[in-house]
Amino acid sequence: MKVLLLGGGGREHALGWKLAQSPVLTALVSAPGNPGLAELGRCITSIDITDAAAVTDLAATEAADLVVIGPEAPLAAGVADALGAAGVPVFGPGAAAARLESSKAFAKEVMRTAGVATAAAEVFTDPAGAAAHLAGRSGPYVVKADGLAAGKGVLVTEDLEAATAWAAACLTGRFGEAGSAVVIEDHLDGDEVSVLAVCHGETALTLEAARDYKRIGDGDTGPNTGGMGCYSPPRHLPEGLVAATRDDVIQPVLRELSRRGIPYTGFLYAGLVLTADGPRVLEFNCRLGDPETQVLMPRLASDLLTVLAAAAAGEPIDSPLEWHEDAAVDVVLASPGYPVGSVSGLPISGDLSAGGDVLVFHAGTRYGDGGLETSGGRVLNVVGVGPDVATARKRAYERAGQIDFEGKQMRSDIGN
Repeated sequence: MKVLLLGGGGREHALGWKLAQSPVLTALVSAPGNPGLAELGRCITSIDITDAAAVTDLAATEAADLVVIGPEAPLAAGVADALGAAGVPVFGPGAAAARLESSKAFAKEVMRTAGVATAAAEVFTDPAGAAAHLAGRSGPYVVKADGLAAGKGVLVTEDLEAATAWAAACLTGRFGEAGSAVVIEDHLDGDEVSVLAVCHGETALTLEAARDYKRIGDGDTGPNTGGMGCYSPPRHLPEGLVAATRDDVIQPVLRELSRRGIPYTGFLYAGLVLTADGPRVLEFNCRLGDPETQVLMPRLASDLLTVLAAAAAGEPIDSPLEWHEDAAVDVVLASPGYPVGSVSGLPISGDLSAGGDVLVFHAGTRYGDGGLETSGGRVLNVVGVGPDVATARKRAYERAGQIDFEGKQMRSDIGN
């Protein structure tokens, strides 16, 4: 089976690494890919993966048996719809279903209808209305750009003035169309955990849980990022949380989408907060999480490709996924200035080999005249694997310390 994988971040490298282990894979082609994915198969860099026509033409040219969509932007752009219309098997939801991620207001409305527990929220499209609503509340304030903002469209603060300014900035163009509306919701207090699933129709096969770290600094300080690290399995989870999330969150949402005539085939990510009143949904992603993928793929024992291919072909996916007992810890190495900006072109040195107890997934790298260099905010994912979280953590940090580039940022408390 020849697979075309769309994307070029750390999530896609980890996903491609797992797909490459399948006995049914004959070739892996990535677009645009990255230096890590280039070690697994050809990379095609001269394509806009949000251009549905271009991706469909590429799938035909490559005679791809399956297209797997990694990031959110192609999903929101309707790439899966175009591929499906052309008869190309694709794993990834259509644009209507992907609104669970591309519109937080839509996700809230679906959850309310489906009876899924989440924070109460209001939606605003003008700064004055948002400001008046915030003025009548007490902190912490949670203000979210409605659309896709690369993990940077959320502000959680005790400062009313900052929350009001953030809402106004969103609504006046900070995130473009993604900020045409803002969602202001109740703050959820508790530990966060991610539960993901492979979905087709109303069926969901859950993955193991993971816990990621969104803020840039140790102790969860500083601004939100796309994720500075992750580990799995998380400590101190309520018993039966994964099964309960499947039964009480993911499947009710799939049924509600089906009732609306919106089929869903793809990954679905439920970000949960474990409040004193029970788990509450913080957000949905319509793809694998990043950096959750980087710790889940090394733990997954099942052949993922056969499952994705079956779902894309409309075949039943009813056999539970199997898992290794090992733990995994991912430490993200980020470029200077991240998350506000990033510095490209910085030479990367050190041990980037992958194998055994440590894996290195490329997220924002490229080859320049002098060799491997930075090309984005999150540069590398260093993943340690071991019999327990403490061992996996030790291995990840030992290797992370052996990799260097100017201004390297990383948290020191991942998996603590």
